[in-house]
Amino acid sequence: MVAEIAAETIFASAEIGRAALAPRVLEVIGSVPRHEFVPVEIQAYAYANMPLPIGFNKTISQPFICALMTDLLDLREADTVLEIGTGLGYQAAVLSELAQTVYSVEIIEELGQQAKRRLARRGCSNVVLRIGNGYHGWAEHAPYDKVIVTAAPDLIPPPLLNQLKPGGRMVIPTGLPESQQLVLVEKDAEGRARTKAILRVRFSQLEGTEG
Repeated sequence: MVAEIAAETIFASAEIGRAALAPRVLEVIGSVPRHEFVPVEIQAYAYANMPLPIGFNKTISQPFICALMTDLLDLREADTVLEIGTGLGYQAAVLSELAQTVYSVEIIEELGQQAKRRLARRGCSNVVLRIGNGYHGWAEHAPYDKVIVTAAPDLIPPPLLNQLKPGGRMVIPTGLPESQQLVLVEKDAEGRARTKAILRVRFSQLEGTEG
């Protein structure tokens, strides 16, 4: 799987602006058991470089996309991270190896409860999960050093931007279903945000945006 991610990174290098991802990101991607975060009936496909269904019309992202989004965050050991869209917890498990604390929000209660059990079995004690509308973030623990969103709103939700620290980074897919882009948001020291489109992607729509 890691070799496929490395090959796809080279293939997409002109778009993503890099020919290789950080070794520490690839090391964690290789060490977190992806089969523990997919339904049992599709565990045989867990290490294929492809998205997989996890129920409720949701998917676990392709490993290359998980790795790229993690790499773009440029995580530090002391970082506090907000994740929107826990799913079954795979991305949170990856983040937990690279950051100090991960706060993750999942709107679908059954997925969130399953993710809690899977993360607990994995020993991810620095992941804090709640069921709620991720469009509004998690203001109680803000501001965050990094924010990652694994479902796509049409536009970047203002609450998430407000909860990102000056000097912080957000990685988020945005746009209409047929024209989504993976976007890197960087805040400077004065709190001004700039965005950069990285790659065309296809994510589930972020629920709760009408709120």
